[in-house]
Amino acid sequence: QLQLVESGGGLVQPGGSLRLSCAASGFTLDYYRVGWFRQAPGKEREAVSCISSSGGTTDYADSVKGRFTISRDNAKNTVYLQMNSLKPEDTANYYCAARRTYSGSYCSFKESEATYWGQGTQVTVSA
Repeated sequence: QLQLVESGGGLVQPGGSLRLSCAASGFTLDYYRVGWFRQAPGKEREAVSCISSSGGTTDYADSVKGRFTISRDNAKNTVYLQMNSLKPEDTANYYCAARRTYSGSYCSFKESEATYWGQGTQVTVSA
C-alpha cells in the first residue's frame, strides 16, 4: 500500500494544542516535499505549511505563522504538524500531501503537483 495516513486530530478548546502526524506507508518520504493543507466546510482548500525533503526549509501560511511548527523524522517516515494556540478558525479537515523531488532546497508545491494525498484528519477547535 502506497499511501499517507494522517492522525492526531480531534476536539480541542481554543488556546489548546494538537500534534498531527503524516506517516508514509509503502514508500520512503526521504525524496518528497510534504505539505499540510486544510479545508473547512464551504471553504476552499488552503495550504498551511510545507517542509523540504531534507527538513531544512519550511514555510507557513500567514494565518498560522508563529503558532504552527512543521517537522519531519525521515527515520520514522513521518512528518508532523505541531499546532499551538489553536483558534476556532483553525477548525478544518487537515490533509498532508507529498511531492516527489530530488531537491532539498524548496518545500512549496501546487496541489496539482502532489504525488500522494492522505485521507484527512478532522480538527475541531471549540469551547
